[in-house]
Amino acid sequence: MSHRRTSFGMLAVALLLALPGMSHATAWDIDPGHSVASFKVRHMMVSNVPGEFGKVTGVVNYDPADPTKSTVEATIDTTTLNTRHEGRDKHLKSADFLDVEKFPTITFKSKKVEKAGEGKLKVTGDLTLHGVTKEVVLDVDGPIAPVSAFGGQKSGATVTTKINRQDFGVSWNKALDGGGVVVGDEVAINIEVELSLKK
Repeated sequence: MSHRRTSFGMLAVALLLALPGMSHATAWDIDPGHSVASFKVRHMMVSNVPGEFGKVTGVVNYDPADPTKSTVEATIDTTTLNTRHEGRDKHLKSADFLDVEKFPTITFKSKKVEKAGEGKLKVTGDLTLHGVTKEVVLDVDGPIAPVSAFGGQKSGATVTTKINRQDFGVSWNKALDGGGVVVGDEVAINIEVELSLKK
């Protein structure tokens, strides 16, 4: 009996000592009403044309004590694409580019989170776009310290990265008479995320 008590006591002490190192990640929902994914692509070799996706959803499990234990899963609705030009939007949604009828979402699932300075993170994960999955690295500014609002907790972050659309099989283009092409390959992405504490 005494041996059992001693063993139990040692186990309890070991668990208590381990508690400070345990993950205490908190789940946050990405608020689609206050989040937006925008992008810029070179056009005609002379300007950068912006656009955005109006619906971003997902869940962030964030551990402020150890951000490296955090995880991110996000989905962008490609049907909400808007470049403020009806004809261009129709073309970008077609099979020449995103083919939104066949691929209605872009998804990201994190695999690694690293600290990148005060209040900054680097999040490595799988981006699936146009049916192709590639590893990308997101630069994250935030998340900011939570604030109380409307009976809940809010936070936010700014996410940036660059991808080559050719890597994802989005290859349509047209040569210009004077040299160059109509659409650049590099896509600069900026995502403004507002988070709501999951209830």
